Amino acid sequence: MTSRLSSTDMLAKLVSFDTTSRYSNLELIGFVQDYLNAHGIASDLVHDETGKKANLWATIGPAGDGGVVLSGHTDVVPVDGQPWDTDPFVLTEKDDGRLYGRGTCDMKAFSAVALHMLPEFIAAPLKAPIHLALSYDEEVGCIGVHGLVDHIRKIGVKPRLAIIGEPTMMRVVDAHKSIRSYSVAITGHEAHSSNVHKGVSAVMVAAELIGKIAEIGERLRLTGDDTARFDPPFSTMIANTIGGGTAQNILARDCRFTFEIRGLPQNDLDKAYEEFRAFALESVLPRIKAAAPTADIQIRRRAYSPPLKAAPGSDAESFVMALAERNAAEAVSYGTEAGIFQEAGIPAIVCGPGDIAQAHQPNEFLDKAQIPLCEAFMRRLIARLTA
Repeated sequence: MTSRLSSTDMLAKLVSFDTTSRYSNLELIGFVQDYLNAHGIASDLVHDETGKKANLWATIGPAGDGGVVLSGHTDVVPVDGQPWDTDPFVLTEKDDGRLYGRGTCDMKAFSAVALHMLPEFIAAPLKAPIHLALSYDEEVGCIGVHGLVDHIRKIGVKPRLAIIGEPTMMRVVDAHKSIRSYSVAITGHEAHSSNVHKGVSAVMVAAELIGKIAEIGERLRLTGDDTARFDPPFSTMIANTIGGGTAQNILARDCRFTFEIRGLPQNDLDKAYEEFRAFALESVLPRIKAAAPTADIQIRRRAYSPPLKAAPGSDAESFVMALAERNAAEAVSYGTEAGIFQEAGIPAIVCGPGDIAQAHQPNEFLDKAQIPLCEAFMRRLIARLTA
């Protein structure tokens, strides 16, 4: 049997794999699979269509229903252009009690602690299984976890609940917003900028469409959350990236932008999207086609992650509050894979080490004091499943 790595050493190993979403995660997955094999634990891989990425599913303890899923995503966001003071893929401990590196907070620490705890999971007389679930491409729209959930259905396992270890400072989160993201590609018609009547500027069309997004977003702001659990307490609609045009004196032929809608669980955001779509395709598009028949607007959904809907007093909420030693659950505005588990009929709660404020930041860090808190959480899980 392999020697046991501390949670910090395991985190260092996971951070060392550059699993930025644009790259493969198979090296990290291979390491975890070898680690599990060395402890006598079999695992299943669920690959993407390219075969370059994979989810991992493993079960510790007795087979059957009623187990607890410990779920984490393996990918991280890019470090490109960020002013890091250390190598982002080398775990660096400083005198301030922080562990620096990409993924320390979002969200390799939870997985590192779970892997560190593996020998204790194995040694315990568990009456229900602990499942380890690692996914790919969470950061680009919770893409990989869908295949993982399908695998759970296929093998006929019915977990009691899933704990998604995103950074919550080990607080219990039972609700979060939905996320929808879209790309818009506009084709204009080039002409000299002095002859605006002879062409269509794709950039100006994009500006008009983004103005509509801002208008809808402002109305969403006025329809807030009367529970005051979310910050901000309303749904949002905002454009985030844009690019187009070739020169100052040429009407732009092409322009692309992306936008997202982050919605309160109770909001029907189909209406917000359909209003934008109707404006783009039924109002703006006919006008620009009249000026240039080749002009076009294409809207494509990039990703969708459903909300996590609160279930106050549920078994899942009570179970995880006991593990975290908390008296109340919270709501957050960021999205996770929890809503996908919940839609699949697996109750889900978000709870993990780290502060979400550090996610996606240069010099991302984890307060080292979070690690023993997460280890204690895992040991209380063992106690609950052996009682």
